[in-house]
Amino acid sequence: MVVLGAGESGVGAAVLAWVKGHEVFVSDSGTIAEKYRAMLVERDIPFEEGGHTEANILSADEIVKSPGIPDTAPIVRAAVERGIPILSEIELAGRYTDAQMICITGSNGKTTTTSLIYHILREAGMDVGLAGNIGRSLALQVAEDPHACYVIELSSFQLDNMYRFKADIAVLLNITPDHLNRYGGEMQRYVDAKLRILHNQTRADAFIYWADDPILRREVAKRQPAATCYPFSDADRPELTGRLTADGQICIKTPRGTLSIPRTALALRGTHNLYNALAAITAARLAGADDASIRRGLETFRGVEHRLEPVARVADVEYINDSKATNIDSCRYALQSVETPIVLILGGTDKGNDYGEIEAMVRAKARGLVFLGVDNRKLHAAFDGKVPTTCDARSMPEAIAHAARIARPGDTVLLSPCCASFDLFRNYEDRGEQFKQCVRALSS
Repeated sequence: MVVLGAGESGVGAAVLAWVKGHEVFVSDSGTIAEKYRAMLVERDIPFEEGGHTEANILSADEIVKSPGIPDTAPIVRAAVERGIPILSEIELAGRYTDAQMICITGSNGKTTTTSLIYHILREAGMDVGLAGNIGRSLALQVAEDPHACYVIELSSFQLDNMYRFKADIAVLLNITPDHLNRYGGEMQRYVDAKLRILHNQTRADAFIYWADDPILRREVAKRQPAATCYPFSDADRPELTGRLTADGQICIKTPRGTLSIPRTALALRGTHNLYNALAAITAARLAGADDASIRRGLETFRGVEHRLEPVARVADVEYINDSKATNIDSCRYALQSVETPIVLILGGTDKGNDYGEIEAMVRAKARGLVFLGVDNRKLHAAFDGKVPTTCDARSMPEAIAHAARIARPGDTVLLSPCCASFDLFRNYEDRGEQFKQCVRALSS
């Protein structure tokens, strides 16, 4: 078995394959981080870095591909041409565990919802692991630290290479344009990838989804999922299994009966977090969490890093880190949640964004825009002349300096980039950490 990519996902897959007696070879086109190199060396798993040796890879019975490697990579194309099966780490892990699988996907809200479900199940005293796009590798946990239940955040890239894996509880929060550069600009290919979360489900399984999403409504009607469906809405629609009542009660119906919780019990602000909570409560209840633990979990959950994360108040200006907002809809949710005038820092590697979708909100709320990226021409074309101030920055310190100059007492400086981070930063976490460091330097 060959593993392409030697990060968290790839090395976890390699360790599991090794534990299960497979002959394993790991190949990474870049430099392997010391942490992961040590894990391979400790187990005497052969590996290479700085390139792919075709002779070693194309003789494999199967290839486990890390989600960051596109299908267009030459080595992947060569493997496909030879008929070598290509699967994901999640698919591999699923072969070797009978644990309950709670899987969450969607264009926005995945990390918060996944983390909230995990938090609630831990409150309930359940034996649960956190995996997928966050937490530790699922394969590594199955190999060395197994749990009775896993809460798994799944990207479309991970779902692409899953075939026999089955989610006992599948959550699909929403589908909006994202990662279209990986899908040839074809929205339906991205939609189809997200709906793979339904594969292999039966009536005994659960499918939780947002009933107000137009794409989801269309796809559910077309596909007629085999699983038992649990649609939710922030409207008072009694026919749904999850809703917000007219008097502000979150109301969840499952086979155990109905649970009502005041919306005011949620520690997180914002309409988008109401959606996340509706999905999380339903999933946690179906997974076996008791109602008291669900209530405690909602009251004590403080959110996730880099998602509407308050950083500091400096000179009566609030600074919020929303670096995880890498698409238009995520930025829209952030703008909706802030009630003061905003200085918005946005930009990076564009993902086919249509900035017209947030133009009206930006006009209404933004005192100024700071474009943080290598190529900001599309942002200038979209927003110049529509807000009082726009300016460019090529580094986070420069962006913070501009934002601090533009902001007035009582304003909010919001990093919500709409874009990927790779033009100037290692990843969105690096971007968010640099934002926090620069803000804290302002206050020192």
